[in-house]
Amino acid sequence: MSLHVSKVATQAGDLPLLVADPPESTALVVLGPGAGAGMGHPFMEHVATGLVDRRLAVARFDFPYMTAGRKAPDKQPVLEAAYRDVVEHLRPLAAGRRLVLGGKSMGGRIASHIVSAGASCDGLVFLGYPLHPPGKPEKLRSAHLESITTPMLFVEGTRDPFCPLATLEEARARLSAPTSVTIIVGGDHSFKVPKSSGRTTQQAWDEVVANVATWIKDLTGR
Repeated sequence: MSLHVSKVATQAGDLPLLVADPPESTALVVLGPGAGAGMGHPFMEHVATGLVDRRLAVARFDFPYMTAGRKAPDKQPVLEAAYRDVVEHLRPLAAGRRLVLGGKSMGGRIASHIVSAGASCDGLVFLGYPLHPPGKPEKLRSAHLESITTPMLFVEGTRDPFCPLATLEEARARLSAPTSVTIIVGGDHSFKVPKSSGRTTQQAWDEVVANVATWIKDLTGR
């Protein structure tokens, strides 16, 4: 397996980029991090490693504010520009393979915004889509999804206050793209599960990986 650590030039400066490319991979998956943690977060590491073990190439990066050591996320135009620059940098690597964009929470949401604005890919994977702020269902973040025709996978925990499953189903009903949902029983926004679930958080994360890999391989036909 080829593991490459580098930097990618973006409009907001150089960003760290980590690419793992196993032999005979059928897709390149680009994962943006959530708002509160970078690409090295244990969940991101677990998902990336699991997908690579299943012969899928994975690219991870950090947003500009993370690289600068700030806690508050950049304005949305900056986040979108950074994700778009990363994708364009990676397109040559994706040649001949499916290109899947997405990420954890905010990372997945930003991926969806650049696709709704015209960036091309073969699939979108949302790992805990932040459909609305907790307790504020009136502030939905789904209107832009209605213009997307790319297949989408929502991976959601049953205890995630950012994405109640009933609200997600209402939002999905308004979408024209093919959509799928994987439910992680007992999972919170980070897919952590309580001891009463009968399994560990690591096992729940394994469920995330297995379902994402299966969905992507259905896209590739391999």
